[in-house]
Amino acid sequence: MSGRQDIEDLIDLMARLPGLGPRSARRAVLHLIQKRGRLMQPLAQSMQQVADNARECLRCGNIGTGDLCDICADERRANGELCIVEDVSDLWAMERAGVFKGRYHVLGGTLSALDAIGPEELRIPLLVQRVADEQVREVILALGATVDGQTTAHYISDELSGRCEVSSLAQGVPVGGELDYLDDGTITAALTARKRL
Repeated sequence: MSGRQDIEDLIDLMARLPGLGPRSARRAVLHLIQKRGRLMQPLAQSMQQVADNARECLRCGNIGTGDLCDICADERRANGELCIVEDVSDLWAMERAGVFKGRYHVLGGTLSALDAIGPEELRIPLLVQRVADEQVREVILALGATVDGQTTAHYISDELSGRCEVSSLAQGVPVGGELDYLDDGTITAALTARKRL
């Protein structure tokens, strides 16, 4: 019976992952068991290796295997531009696009009075110090268009006033988006941030 319990425990753990519920986790575990030699064992080894070696970058908060992540260790990326993101997943999304060639700073969340998250709970004091230490010319705020995201952006902008240029990502109609499917806030942001052709 313990073998069956091991499988149920694995299903329960998989169901805790984002995007997987109990049914999806059950299907994933069954697939892994059926492909034990080709998939499950290499996956388990890879997960153990990552569990042993992954750590947070001391400078930016990204995930890597050394004290500094590959981005912070790359001197070509020290170009005076610093992109501020909420989470590591946002940093990875920016990197996937392959457009930004500077460095990043992961806040670890957003300011939230309701959740008692202030600047000290985030990496904002470290950001202010980095701007001074690294001669940052421009800080690009790549934060969500939520109330907490915008509150955080305004706070950071005020903190960095006079120290460097502060900009934010444009907001509005996504590429390939149709107006009929957009919410009122997105349409308002797009209209407000319009540009001449």
